[in-house]
Amino acid sequence: MTNFDLVSQHSDDTICIGKIIGEHLKGGDVVALRGELGAGKTCLTQGIAKGLRIPETYYVTSPTFTLINEYPGRIPLYHMDAYRLSGSRDLEDMGYEEYFYGDGVVVIEWAEKVDDIIPAEALLIHLEHSNGDTRKIRISSKSDISAIIKMLKKEGF
Repeated sequence: MTNFDLVSQHSDDTICIGKIIGEHLKGGDVVALRGELGAGKTCLTQGIAKGLRIPETYYVTSPTFTLINEYPGRIPLYHMDAYRLSGSRDLEDMGYEEYFYGDGVVVIEWAEKVDDIIPAEALLIHLEHSNGDTRKIRISSKSDISAIIKMLKKEGF
C-alpha cells in the first residue's frame, strides 16, 4: 500500500489536488473519500470533476439526498454519497456494481459506511480538519499512484 500525506491550506488547494487526481483517473477507477462533516470531500470531488473535464455548466454538489449524481466528461463521473445509508446493502438496490465496474469514475463520499464493498484497488483518500481552512489529506492505494504523487509534489503539496 502506498501512502502520501499532504496539506491543503485552502479550498482552492483542495480543488487543485482533486484536479490533479482527476487528470490521472481512468474508466473503472473508484475513489473512496473518508472524513468528517466539512472536511472537504465535496470540494475535492469538484476538483476531480475539473480533472475529468466535466463542463463548467455542471455544478458538482454532494448527492446526499439523491445518493448519486452523474456528470459527463472525458470520462463520466458517478458521484455517490453514502452519508444517509445504513450500510452497503442500501447500495445494492441501486445496482452499484454497474457503476463500480463500468466505464466511468466513481467517487464515493462517506465511503467508510460502505467499506465492505469498496474494491481493493480503489484510491482511498482521508481528509481531516486541521486549523481553520487547513486540511490534512492522506492518499492511499494498492495501485501505482506515483504519477499522481509526482504531480502533487511538482505543484508544491
